[in-house]
Amino acid sequence: MSESVNHSHQRPVEAEKGTIAIAFVHEALVCLRERGLDERPLLERAGISPELLALAQARVPSSAYGLLWHGIAQQIDDEFFGLDSRRMKSGSFTLLCHALIHADTLERALRRALRFLRLLLDDFHGELEIDDGIARIRIIDRIDSATGQPIPPRRAFAYGTYLLLLHGLACWLVGRRIPLLSAQFRCAEPPYSQEWRVLFAPELSFAQAGSGISFDAGYLALHNCRDEPAMKEFLRSAPANFLVKYKNSASLSARIRRRLREQAVADWPGLPALARQLNQSEATLRRRLDAEGSSYRQILDDLRRDLAIGLLADRQASLADIAAALGFSEASAFHRAFRKWTGSRPGEYRLPRARAAAGGIPPASARSSRERPG
Repeated sequence: MSESVNHSHQRPVEAEKGTIAIAFVHEALVCLRERGLDERPLLERAGISPELLALAQARVPSSAYGLLWHGIAQQIDDEFFGLDSRRMKSGSFTLLCHALIHADTLERALRRALRFLRLLLDDFHGELEIDDGIARIRIIDRIDSATGQPIPPRRAFAYGTYLLLLHGLACWLVGRRIPLLSAQFRCAEPPYSQEWRVLFAPELSFAQAGSGISFDAGYLALHNCRDEPAMKEFLRSAPANFLVKYKNSASLSARIRRRLREQAVADWPGLPALARQLNQSEATLRRRLDAEGSSYRQILDDLRRDLAIGLLADRQASLADIAAALGFSEASAFHRAFRKWTGSRPGEYRLPRARAAAGGIPPASARSSRERPG
């Protein structure tokens, strides 16, 4: 750790909510830009500073991204971001959940979900296939009647959003993450593909013959453990809960991150101590993390970054308090580290509420019950 980090004992900071890369905010806003609609009010209601859009490293809390998702759906009456030639009208996702909640097994729920979505969307649909113990959700693009060939590949965000909705619902219904074996996409690789290796699976490939995800077919026999009261609670935080709770949790990096979250920042071990705790040599630990495209330093920085963004979004603590909670001995060191992590100043993550108060824009928490899903 850097010498600017405060090693005095601190209690663990509040539980993190996770963050989303700014690239996904840009992807979500495409439908507004194509329609010539002003995106700034929706960004500010969601608590996302418009200035962050110019910063490639910026991230936003998953809760803010969820609010943006709902705001866009309300604005254009489409819960699928305008990614299909037919709108997925507001309320469709809630009705989908009602259609699934009484399915007794995951297989029946998924088949019902795929039929439901096929009624809503025109440009592609999904099919569940089972072969040699492997289940695959395969996306079938619409055939162009003029050429007899599949239509050109959709944006990666379209395929990813469709698969994310299905996988997130499946994980929620059975009360656990369903690990994916692989994910394939018919489109070209987007700049944010590394984020998808966490959301989907490390085995990620692009420019393939088709799009889809695969997993062990044994999960299809799992029973639905949810009921209608649980569904109503679930809908209050969907889809932001998909983007964080059900990401790949089996990797070594994820296990180390969870281990660190249970400790005060000042108690985070160095690499040699962590290796001993995990009963591995330091060289083996480095090699395994490197194979995942990570490092212990990267895990520490990413965790501090996400904790900082979450604390800034809550707006309850001063910058000095946040710096101390994250183990920095002075606020200036926290400022420098935060700019390195995100490309921006910590204060830029607190601008939206100030502007909303000055301009009469109601904060996200003031949304009416009519705007809430479910």
